[in-house]
Amino acid sequence: MRNKLMGCIFAGCLMAGGAMAADVVIRIAPPRPVVERRVVAPGPGYVWINGYQRWDGHGYGWVPGRWEQPPRRHAKWVGHRYAKRGKGWVFEEGHWR
Repeated sequence: MRNKLMGCIFAGCLMAGGAMAADVVIRIAPPRPVVERRVVAPGPGYVWINGYQRWDGHGYGWVPGRWEQPPRRHAKWVGHRYAKRGKGWVFEEGHWR
């Protein structure tokens, strides 16, 4: 019984570890951002989220910017970015802080 319990715990740890996202290192540098023209905000309190170059496994494609309401008062947007890692780049998703 004890061995079965230990086996289940071990299998659960392996499955949880496999579910964690790994960084995808892209060997091709991202192109420069597109200069976007912002439309008028849809209402007060909206924050502009800049567009970004998205890697799809074969190449980059532009994801346009958008207006978004912060999820809570005093929330700040941290923009999407590519960080240099070794001989490539890793995409860091934008998020509210």
